[in-house]
Amino acid sequence: MAESPAHKFGQIIGNVLEDAIEPRLRQFAEQHNLYLDRKGYRPAREGTKVTWEDKFGNRHDLDYVFERGGTPERIGTPVAFIESAWRRYTKHSRNKAQEIQGAILPLLDTYRNAAPFIGVVLAGVFTEGALNQLQSRGFSILYFPYETVVKAFQKIGIDASSEEETPESEFEEKVRAWEGLRDNQCSQAARWLVRLNSKEVNKFMQSLERAITRKIELIRVLPLYGTSIELNSVQEAITFIENHDENRGSNTLARYEVEIRFNNGDHIRGYFADKRNATDFLRPFLPSE
Repeated sequence: MAESPAHKFGQIIGNVLEDAIEPRLRQFAEQHNLYLDRKGYRPAREGTKVTWEDKFGNRHDLDYVFERGGTPERIGTPVAFIESAWRRYTKHSRNKAQEIQGAILPLLDTYRNAAPFIGVVLAGVFTEGALNQLQSRGFSILYFPYETVVKAFQKIGIDASSEEETPESEFEEKVRAWEGLRDNQCSQAARWLVRLNSKEVNKFMQSLERAITRKIELIRVLPLYGTSIELNSVQEAITFIENHDENRGSNTLARYEVEIRFNNGDHIRGYFADKRNATDFLRPFLPSE
C-alpha cells in the first residue's frame, strides 16, 4: 500500500524534530565522554535500530541512548533513555504517552542499578493529562507546541498547519514543497524550531546534565546477619518480635544492603547475597581513571 501524503508529511515533521535536538545531544555526549546511540549502522549491534532488551526478554526500540563506556564496537552502560514523538491531534497523545512508558519504564527497572535518566522530546499537540502522566513517572519533558512547529516551517516558506479534514491533495503540496527545498533550507526548519523554544531546550538539557553529572553524597552498607523466620500471621510475627532476644548474636550473613544517595535526589538500593555481588554493584560508580 502506498504511503499517504499526510503520513509522509508527518514523518517529515518527525525528522525535523530529530534534527532539532540531535546536535545538542551529540554535543552533550562529547562534553561528558559518553556514547550516543541513535538509528543507523553500529558494529556492536544488529540492524539499524537502537534496541534494548528488558529483564523479561522483551525488546524495545528507542530513539536515543547515552552509554557510559560505549563505543561503536562495544555496548556500554545505559545512563539515559530518550524518545521523541510528533502528534497532531489530542486523541493520539495519551496513547503515545502510554507507548513511550511501555518502552522505557521496563528498561528503567532492568537497569535500575544505573538509575538512568529518562526523557521525552515531544512536538505537536499533547494534552496536559498526557504530559502529567509522563512527568509523574519520572520523565523529563521537552515539548515543542504545535504553534511553534508551524512557525518554524513558515520561516522556510511551508505551511505545516493541518486539520482532520485537510484533504490529501494539500498534504501532497506540502510534501512537494519540502522536497523542493535545498538541504540548507531543510536544516533551517530544525534550527528555527530550537530557536523558538530555546528556553525549554535549555531546561531539558540542564535536567539531563544534572542526572549525568550527579555526585555521590553517601553510601550506606548494612551487613545483615541471622536466619529469616517465616510465620503464618501478623500476631505470630508480633509475638516473635516481642520475645526475640536481641543480644543473641548470629555469625551467619543473611545479605548486604547497599544504598547510594546522590546530590540531585536520586538514590539506588541493592540487596546482595555475597561480597562479590555487592562490590560488583558498586564498581561502576568508581571514578574514571
